[in-house]
Amino acid sequence: MTALPGGGPRIPGLHSLPVAPVHPAAPSIPPQQPPSALREITCVTLCKVGQETVQDIVARTMDIFHMLRATQLPNGVTQNHAVYQERSNKLQEHLRQLTLLFKKLRLLYDKCGEMCGVTDVSVTELIPFVGDEPFRPSDLPNVGGLINAEYQEILEKLHQKNQELEHIMDQLRSLIWDINSMLAMRN
Repeated sequence: MTALPGGGPRIPGLHSLPVAPVHPAAPSIPPQQPPSALREITCVTLCKVGQETVQDIVARTMDIFHMLRATQLPNGVTQNHAVYQERSNKLQEHLRQLTLLFKKLRLLYDKCGEMCGVTDVSVTELIPFVGDEPFRPSDLPNVGGLINAEYQEILEKLHQKNQELEHIMDQLRSLIWDINSMLAMRN
């Protein structure tokens, strides 16, 4: 009987699983999860991921149109057949990735609808029309206090930044006024 690496007998059927060596002198450090795994998934994060997915879809579609514009149709000449086949394969790969992005977007949409419960709003109500009133956040159905709190926090930060910018613009106006006054006095 030989000693097994990893110290200890193995359970039949689990021989392919690696056994981590135990070091009694090493301090026990809990495995750290990545920061994204520790974050709670909210409707807002799903919407942000959805927005990035839509941007990827638009970029991929633009790439497809650029490829189509640059592609010349095959005319039966064997020289161009290899180039045509390569471009065709590249186009098929782009289309496959685009299909996957649309599936991902649909999953995000469904998950966001489950989490937020915003399924009773029709699409036509979300589209602004010319002559309608501007969008007001109070028009949206109540989707939770967490989102409302985030919205209020963002509004407060925006208000603070606007105040800072106004202060900076006032200082610049005053500085420009002083410089113009000095230039006028010099002449």
